[in-house]
Amino acid sequence: MRSLNKFVAILFIAVMAVFFSGCYYDKEELLYSGKGAISCATISAKFSTEVNPLIKNKCATSGCHDAVSASGGSVLVTYAQIAAQTSRINQRCVIDKTMPSSGPLSPAEIAIVKCWIESGAPNN
Repeated sequence: MRSLNKFVAILFIAVMAVFFSGCYYDKEELLYSGKGAISCATISAKFSTEVNPLIKNKCATSGCHDAVSASGGSVLVTYAQIAAQTSRINQRCVIDKTMPSSGPLSPAEIAIVKCWIESGAPNN
């Protein structure tokens, strides 16, 4: 009987150790928003030279957000089309990092998009 109680105690400790050391998938940006935050004061985020080429190369590609198929649900070719989707672009590319479908943007690209949106998404 004593060996059964010892076995149960060891099993309980092992299960609790696994439970408390398990993985978690919190978004670091939300937990530690002040740590390593992007400073838009030093980032060039002009639509014509940084944002538009980025969207053309990463988003408005064949089979996604291009004018031909628009299989991504919306066309992202002109300034008006892109500016109309800034909240969705921010959510999917900057926060969730689930777009583009080929893989998330690099930290530098995320900073450009984030700073452009935060500056009011100007057509500059």
